[in-house]
Amino acid sequence: MKNASKNESTTEGKTFKNRRQFLKLSGMAVLGSGLLIACSDDDDIINTPDPIFDLGAGNLGILNYAYALEQLEAAFYTKVLDGGYWAGAATNEKIIMEDLYNHEIIHREFFRTAITSVAPDQIVPDLEFDFSSVNFDSRESVLNISQILEDTGVKAYNGAGQLIDVSDDAGQAYLLLAGKIVSVEARHASAIRDLIDPGSMDFAGDDILINLGGTGLAYDKAATPTEVLTEVGATGFVVTPFTANNLPTS
Repeated sequence: MKNASKNESTTEGKTFKNRRQFLKLSGMAVLGSGLLIACSDDDDIINTPDPIFDLGAGNLGILNYAYALEQLEAAFYTKVLDGGYWAGAATNEKIIMEDLYNHEIIHREFFRTAITSVAPDQIVPDLEFDFSSVNFDSRESVLNISQILEDTGVKAYNGAGQLIDVSDDAGQAYLLLAGKIVSVEARHASAIRDLIDPGSMDFAGDDILINLGGTGLAYDKAATPTEVLTEVGATGFVVTPFTANNLPTS
């Protein structure tokens, strides 16, 4: 049984009236490196949509950034538990996927509550996702995408933690909670990697570890928000465009 309530996003209900829609590359730091533009075949007039949401600056921006990533993971596992792979999976795999689903829902709702409590008018909107490229009836497809998302989550939190302003109690609390969440994300990544290649060293493979100070491969990677959002945008999963122009960089 799924313990958390679903809040699956869909791509239905788009309001663009033009016959063609596409992503036009721009210099803005937009998710997917693109600015959403609607074009008409009839007169080639370019119409811009409503203003695109920016994640914001400072700790609020970091919270919105994490919230957007948790929305993505929660939406993915919602689809997993509705798919044929999960329905026919072995009991242990079903339990693991249920746990991942519940954890990501809880993480998503934590950030929704935290941001709403301090800046209710500046929270990233509910995002729409398109997982049509994922075969949710295929174990290989689901596990491979799950590994990508979990590995990305780990390096995203590792990279964002250093950007949190800890000059007040709130910032210190955010950093502490980020550490608690990234440790769970790392457990997720390890569990998925072990399902893909049981009993191997892939649970903490050399592809995700780095060497610090000549000590050997023993540390998880960290990635900047720009790097993570570029990778996430390249998946094509995120339909709702947003910018990250004001996130802290150091």
